[in-house]
Amino acid sequence: MVGPGRPQIVLFGSSIVQYSFTDGGWGASLADIYSRTADIILRGYAGWNSRFAVKVLDQVFPKNAVIQPSLVIVYFGGNDSTHPHSSGQGPHVPLSEFTDNMRRIGEHLLSLSDKTRVIFLTPPPMNERQIQLIFGDAMRGRRNELCRPYAEALLNLCREINVKCIDLWTAIQQHDDWLNTCFTDGVHFTAKASEIVVKEILRVVREADWKPSLHWKSLPVEFPFDFGVPNSLSLCELELTRNEQLEPTPSSTARLFCNMMVVT
Repeated sequence: MVGPGRPQIVLFGSSIVQYSFTDGGWGASLADIYSRTADIILRGYAGWNSRFAVKVLDQVFPKNAVIQPSLVIVYFGGNDSTHPHSSGQGPHVPLSEFTDNMRRIGEHLLSLSDKTRVIFLTPPPMNERQIQLIFGDAMRGRRNELCRPYAEALLNLCREINVKCIDLWTAIQQHDDWLNTCFTDGVHFTAKASEIVVKEILRVVREADWKPSLHWKSLPVEFPFDFGVPNSLSLCELELTRNEQLEPTPSSTARLFCNMMVVT
């Protein structure tokens, strides 16, 4: 553990989480955006489904930990929703069990502390043709018609247990030519899709009525940008403009953010 202590934002899920730190990935972008305000912690496990996730909840998120995460962003469902294999093996998890597993994950995370917040990501759509071209029969059990009910069930569950949910199924399909621009292999995200994910996460965090706010502009900045050196480059304003594509910063907000240069 290195200091000073910062809020912890944990990304927990399957390959869409594990690979989120690739070039242009949504996890890497969040780490960049929160680089002086919070730590982004990766707990991604390629190939996993929600059944595996509930087995390790107490190990990944122990209730007796001295420091609990401020925010956990969770993604499972893409593997759960694959077509059942004739052998009875494979990543498929029936919809009812998936819903129960996600409930257990959500309730466990909410019980960690009264300051721990949770966001679920629904399964996104996929490019079935691209999957076939790249993987052949190895991943033939992945179909949008099978995945969509899992996204809908997760949205309903989140309303029930009062957890924020980002509908990636819908958000990605709202963009032009999403089939050809959002996937590297039909399943995993390009930088374009990751940009959509980041914008949705920032929107939810910005709009959430959380106290304290976990929006990056609301968190204290670790150490001053220039320690008051006369005539130095305004590093604070430079920092604020780096991510304008993802979230434009009005000048008044920028000035407020620059005034928050405190040691945490």
